[in-house]
Amino acid sequence: MLFRDITIIDENFKAQEHRWVGVRDGLIDYLGGEAPKNAADYDEAYDGSRKVLMPGLFNIHSHAPMTLLRGWAEEMELQSWLNDKVFPFEAKISDETAAPATRLAIAEMLRFGTVSMTDMYYFTDVRAQIVLESGIKCNLSECVLGMDGTPYEDLPARAFNEHLARDFNEAGEGRLKIDLCAHAEYTTCPALVEGLGQAAVDMGLGTHIHLSETQREHEECKQRHDGMTPIEYFDSLGLFRTPCTAAHCVWTEPGDWEIMRERGVTAATNPASNLKLGSGMAPVPEMLKAGVRVGLGTDGVASNNNHDMFQDLYLLALLHKGRTKDPTAINCEEALRCATVSGALAQRRDDCGLVKEGYRADLVVLDFDQPHLWPTTDAVSNLIYAAHGSDVVLTMVDGRVLYRDGEWPTIDVERAKAEAEAATREIIAQL
Repeated sequence: MLFRDITIIDENFKAQEHRWVGVRDGLIDYLGGEAPKNAADYDEAYDGSRKVLMPGLFNIHSHAPMTLLRGWAEEMELQSWLNDKVFPFEAKISDETAAPATRLAIAEMLRFGTVSMTDMYYFTDVRAQIVLESGIKCNLSECVLGMDGTPYEDLPARAFNEHLARDFNEAGEGRLKIDLCAHAEYTTCPALVEGLGQAAVDMGLGTHIHLSETQREHEECKQRHDGMTPIEYFDSLGLFRTPCTAAHCVWTEPGDWEIMRERGVTAATNPASNLKLGSGMAPVPEMLKAGVRVGLGTDGVASNNNHDMFQDLYLLALLHKGRTKDPTAINCEEALRCATVSGALAQRRDDCGLVKEGYRADLVVLDFDQPHLWPTTDAVSNLIYAAHGSDVVLTMVDGRVLYRDGEWPTIDVERAKAEAEAATREIIAQL
């Protein structure tokens, strides 16, 4: 495909008008101010008038099968939300019901410009197959819990994770990567965390965890572990010897940020979810200033209600201005970086997340010929403060179009909608 005369968001997150972008063999193979000499060799010339081409969004904290819980647990504090509503519902989910929920989640993400997700949950064989069928990129992990002192080596999860790494890691020409996941400090024991961290080193895999989501969780960890914060606790057990994505980080402290910077831990901030559950706001400007990589996630729709990353992007840029009383706390370029290339790097994808020659063609096109996007004084500002996920008209992963103008070529969306609705109704009837 050749994108013709289109506005792009360049590798420095600045808008450049009247550009030509060529895609071939999954890569961006041309970028210039005029048509390439071999323009006739591309299969399709895409008209870029009043459209903006940007790097695809990387959702680095999600729980795709929790799409079944949309609207199920509302206006509740985290622990009550989990124990009274979420865990009982999740106990009824199966491979058969997780499948349509995962398809629906991926369709929603593609519709809203997400090209890759870091997805933590269960039913990972099923999720892996659906990821491969759909064409999206994904870092996938099976969530491991255990508080009874059993070492990781003695848990069934060890053999299962070895199977996932052997059979799925780097599948789909590298689109699918396997991570190891310890759910959280309050749902695991030291022997589990220590063994899982060693397994990540031995297998060369990254890790994914929840930490410091609520003040209660953060402070109770310090009470249980001689004053250690969750970051300090996990670090003491060797979890951060391979790249880690740490979800939430709302209550992290300056000492935590030093460890995160030194160990290469990426904070996955989830502004909509954290606000909805009353957990607080992650100190993103402070973490960025401390040199911590920060990416963006939606969390599951049970605590967000959608996978529209543009909603979270808006909140990311806006909330911290109010929290710090500083309108420069996070600028548009920093917010876009969090949602794109920072997420790609967290997933160990160093050739993704930018509109740049030689990078993977993970691209999103937005239709700027909409009333709420006129005038376009600054396309980057419009992307952050005026655009919505519904303005996306094309989503491409590795040069393959996975969403375009209301069509998903790899997903039967109507079937996924019907099956997910039936699954939710059936589960609720059993509770």
